[in-house]
Amino acid sequence: MPWIHPLTLSDARVSLIPLSHDHHDDLVEATQDGDLWTLWYTSIPDSHTMRTEIDRRLGLLEAGTMMPFSIAQTESGKVVGMTTYMNIDEVNRRVEIGSTWYRKSVQRSGLNTHAKRLLLAHAFETLGAGAVEFRTHFFNKQSRAAIERLGAKLDGILRNHMILPDGSRRDTCVYSIIENEWPAVRTHLDYQINRPRIR
Repeated sequence: MPWIHPLTLSDARVSLIPLSHDHHDDLVEATQDGDLWTLWYTSIPDSHTMRTEIDRRLGLLEAGTMMPFSIAQTESGKVVGMTTYMNIDEVNRRVEIGSTWYRKSVQRSGLNTHAKRLLLAHAFETLGAGAVEFRTHFFNKQSRAAIERLGAKLDGILRNHMILPDGSRRDTCVYSIIENEWPAVRTHLDYQINRPRIR
């Protein structure tokens, strides 16, 4: 069996379920909440490209380089976004959590903290990962802040790392959490999850 294989991770708030074309309509609706595909510094599919994006992620699953999930609210079962384990490196026990997006109405609701807690716990405690990476565009300040709130540290910035569809070049910020940091990060995330929220 591959090191990383399809499975469901869930808690009381969020369920990470293997991506399927059955989730297409919910995912299209999710991108329309906030017109997410218009954000120039990230790549989020729209209603016309969602099937292609699902196919792309499922193809990478077949190739063994990605484990794609749909993000659902546990109570309702409504799919509100996507995330993945990607750049899977079994030999060196490294994996990236990325290609993540959420519909606008659930952003800053705590759902991302729950999802990342599940993904990180599985990576470190079940898979025995030595490091988990996060990567994002230099200009994606919302994503960078969310990654830093998790407790990840900036490893560096890859200058002119990628050419984007509009022809611009992306500087990629690379963050990571390493295995000996996980206990403190886990405590931090549990505190964030359990503290009272002011709505």
